Amino acid sequence: MNSEKQRETSKGLFLKGKIFISLFVSLFLLLTSYFLLLKSISAEPDCDNPNPGDIDFCLQRIEAELSALKPAQEYNKKELADLRTQISSLEKRISGISNQLGVLEGDIGKREEDLAYAQEIFVEKTKNHYRFLRFYDPLLPFLSTENASSAFREIIFRQKAANEDIKTMEGYGADLLALKTDKENLEKSKTSLSSIKSQVGQRAQFLAGEVEKTEKYLSALSSKQEELIALKAGGFQTSVGDTPATAEPCSGPPGSSNYCDPGFRPAFAGFSFGAPHRTGLSQYGAYGRSKQGQSAEAILGAYYQGAELNKSFPIPDTIGVSGYGRIPFEDNYLLGIYEVPESWGNNGGFEALKAQAVAARSYALAVTGNGAGTICPTESCQVYKPQLKSGKWAEAVRATRGWVMVKGGTAATTYYASTSGGYTISQWGWSGIKDTNGDWPSGAYEKLSGSPWFYKAWFRTRGGATCGKANPWLNNQEMADILNAWHVLYKGGGDSGRVSPIDTNCWGGNPYSISELAGMGGYTSVSSVAVTYSNAGNTQTVTFGTNKGSVNLSGEEFKKAFNLRAPGYIGLKSSLFNIEKL
Repeated sequence: MNSEKQRETSKGLFLKGKIFISLFVSLFLLLTSYFLLLKSISAEPDCDNPNPGDIDFCLQRIEAELSALKPAQEYNKKELADLRTQISSLEKRISGISNQLGVLEGDIGKREEDLAYAQEIFVEKTKNHYRFLRFYDPLLPFLSTENASSAFREIIFRQKAANEDIKTMEGYGADLLALKTDKENLEKSKTSLSSIKSQVGQRAQFLAGEVEKTEKYLSALSSKQEELIALKAGGFQTSVGDTPATAEPCSGPPGSSNYCDPGFRPAFAGFSFGAPHRTGLSQYGAYGRSKQGQSAEAILGAYYQGAELNKSFPIPDTIGVSGYGRIPFEDNYLLGIYEVPESWGNNGGFEALKAQAVAARSYALAVTGNGAGTICPTESCQVYKPQLKSGKWAEAVRATRGWVMVKGGTAATTYYASTSGGYTISQWGWSGIKDTNGDWPSGAYEKLSGSPWFYKAWFRTRGGATCGKANPWLNNQEMADILNAWHVLYKGGGDSGRVSPIDTNCWGGNPYSISELAGMGGYTSVSSVAVTYSNAGNTQTVTFGTNKGSVNLSGEEFKKAFNLRAPGYIGLKSSLFNIEKL
């Protein structure tokens, strides 16, 4: 019985040894990869993984970020830059993981020679172990030793050695199974990484194209928007011209002769104080000052602070005028200046004509280098016509012969415009003046002289086009729409390039609809409006009561949103404006 049990034990050991012979060979081919995988963990990029070394976690994070990226065309330039940053970050992390896997594969290749040598050793050891199990007879110790004690010691020793070999083999087997799982995961990681590389490459290529297209699109729209702003901020000549403009129908506030009721409530309209050009002499302001008894010297001193009046300035004999060649300066050019009506001279405005003559003379000398150069005959410079005047204007020119405003010893560039809204802006560093004879706006010299541009709502182009608008008044929805345009322009959340008038028959492009903008800004109704002004003569804030509560806008931001979004050619001409509500 004992002999049979011993043979069964030997047979069991033999079978176990045979099973693990093949495991030994493959074990050490893969075991090195397993330990190298553990070793390479330290090279993994930081993916904010709470368990350092988890490549799968990094890959999942990257895939999640990729899926979260939004199409480039939905973003403005800032958001497009953010997308580029995200792509750059993803590419760096992918590069780090690629390098890690490359190091792992490189180490495996370097150790192949050592592994081949180790394989030969363990194959030989396995053969020896097999021979031992195949030919070992438990009776041999009794036959080869002198006493039973020695025989049992040898048997026990051999049994312990066999047991240790079994434990080692079983451990290698468990490691082999774990290694197999890890290798499968590694292969999946490689496949996933390859897919992500392809996705990132495709997405980066797509985004690059979208960025380029979007930037070109935004650039084109920005150019068109600038054109629109220029159109709405301009629209009338900066000087009065020979004949003052008549009161334009439906451009005045309630109570004025040129007011017209829009026929709906509530109604809102933007009224501009004066022109966009508010520097230097105000022609209607000079007229008002003259009617109040001020002299030409006082008028010039008020509007051209920082310059001095020289009444004996050396005047050149001729000046070059584009299209007319060189002509006499005092007796031809100045007599042909058509910038203010001669009729002013008969209505208390003769001193204003004298001040205008000095301004025209000084400006022409300044821009031509004291007559050496050439000046244009249009309002881009100052209007000249060969039909010379002989009435009050000629009288004013002769009365001021040799009078020139100078600065630093040379003729000063004396800008002037029709109407400044009761505030004249600094030309040479001075603080500007409040151009009034009492409280503003009721006491403004321009209002006292009857300027048709002092307080006016604009809805026509210079050529008279209205884009179908009969007046400048906006309904509740249209005013709320301008607030939503302001929100997109200054608070984000949309494509600022699509903020333009919705009447595309007059203005092309792809503007947001009113409902689209309302979905972004959330303003649907306006119940009240209040305006504050700065001491420098600008609209400082515009405050609206809305369905979302009170909202405060800076005057500059509101003016831009208004001019970009208001229907047709409705626009604010000046940074000094008011919003009327009916």
